[in-house]
Amino acid sequence: MRDLINLGDLTNPAAPEANPALIDCRDWDHPRTLSHGEIDRQVDACARALVASGLMRGDRIAILSLNRAEVLVAYFAIMRAGFVAIPTNIKFPQETVAFVLNDAAVRLAFCDTVGRALLPRQMSVVDFDATGSDGFANFLDPGPFETVHPQPGEAAMVLYTSGSTGRPKGVPLSHDGQLWAVRSRVGAGGHDRHRILVAAPLFHMNALGMVKFVIAAGATMVLLPQFNARHYVEAIGRFRVTWLSSVPTMLALALREHAALARTDLSSVEIVRTGSAPITQSLIDEIKRAFPRATLAIGYGTTESGPVAFGARPGLPKSDLAIGWPLPGVDVRLVGPSGTDATEGELWIRTPANMAGYLNLQEKTQQVLTSDGWYKTGDVFRREDAGAYTFVGRTDDMFVCAGENIYPGEVESLLERHDDIVQACVVPVPDEIKGEKPFAFVVLRAGAVLTEDEVKRFALDNAPAYQHPRGVAFLSELPLATTNKIDRKALRQIARERWSASEQLSS
Repeated sequence: MRDLINLGDLTNPAAPEANPALIDCRDWDHPRTLSHGEIDRQVDACARALVASGLMRGDRIAILSLNRAEVLVAYFAIMRAGFVAIPTNIKFPQETVAFVLNDAAVRLAFCDTVGRALLPRQMSVVDFDATGSDGFANFLDPGPFETVHPQPGEAAMVLYTSGSTGRPKGVPLSHDGQLWAVRSRVGAGGHDRHRILVAAPLFHMNALGMVKFVIAAGATMVLLPQFNARHYVEAIGRFRVTWLSSVPTMLALALREHAALARTDLSSVEIVRTGSAPITQSLIDEIKRAFPRATLAIGYGTTESGPVAFGARPGLPKSDLAIGWPLPGVDVRLVGPSGTDATEGELWIRTPANMAGYLNLQEKTQQVLTSDGWYKTGDVFRREDAGAYTFVGRTDDMFVCAGENIYPGEVESLLERHDDIVQACVVPVPDEIKGEKPFAFVVLRAGAVLTEDEVKRFALDNAPAYQHPRGVAFLSELPLATTNKIDRKALRQIARERWSASEQLSS
């Protein structure tokens, strides 16, 4: 990877311009292929148009759209031209979108038809779907563009957290920090032959990280407009995908598409990379059976500290669930309840990609960033004997039952060891005596039959008694939040309602 200073200028001179960069599957029956050269020229044309529009250096520009080629072009062009990209969650309510636009002082928005419906009427827009004067095709100004040189620490983009515990927080991320992350991923190169399937939304760190990797590595991305389990499976054989990127829930749903899996040639898959949410041993075993030739890589990153932090070390042993060892340039600490270093505790991390602080939230910044640059992730990790790190749970997901700390992920992993349980999600319900108790939502394998008592008995037989779920609800599938992770907030509300109703019936 050549020496770069602008995140919007990612190209790989070693890869021929004619090599395919993107297979856009927005029209499933007629996918559109763009080469690396075409992408680069369109980014230049968009950057020229942005500068000509009268915007000032550092102005913020939002993107609200389903996944498509134009999102990539706009994203890189904004940064290449010295502006700040604000990829925005199109599943946010309109009120939350309005908050983001105001919080980031957005001057212009790129959008598709779905995104445009969320924008205020007075917002200046460039519409990917429009054919008139505000349409994307008419906005472009073809020709060469001289990339803007950002200052050290200058923001390239602001990503907003999902807002599951309140209003979303803006996370400014710098050109130099994110370029370090790209270099860490690309390494010595040799990835240009890969075809990488991306279905996570491009307003999320997971997918954006893969997009930058693809362009910098000279590889090819197969891009779905949004996650569709059947299309995800079928795309593997149709486009001879070698690399799957995902969050665990996407893989779990894809592996339930038995008919599509049976008729699809999956032999091209060499790498399955998943991250952004916990994974269980049960799902790992399913992945290995479905893709026996593939290497499984469990990624870990946060919006605040960058998309990469850990990696493999050939020759060193680790468990299937372990994420790996810190990458060069990454400092980590596990901090126990007393504030001292421990083998299990909250992960504190310091990387070149760390944010300098939340946008417009000084007090919140001081809560999570130390004066010497450590970011307190809120994630609990355990360090194995060989030094590899394993995710245990979230400090804000943990609850206390009769004085015992319960991390939902540990109980979920236990339940998913049952042969008939495909997925489980554990949330707390209130209890006057014990404080909180575990309540489990369970998805069964097709054709399987289990009773609530059988689920409880399995937990009691295989784990400490305090971990067993006091209530069990069976669902056909677990609800997803906007980033394809399990919607724990919604399930907590459902669990409370069901638990309250059962308590009333028993009283």
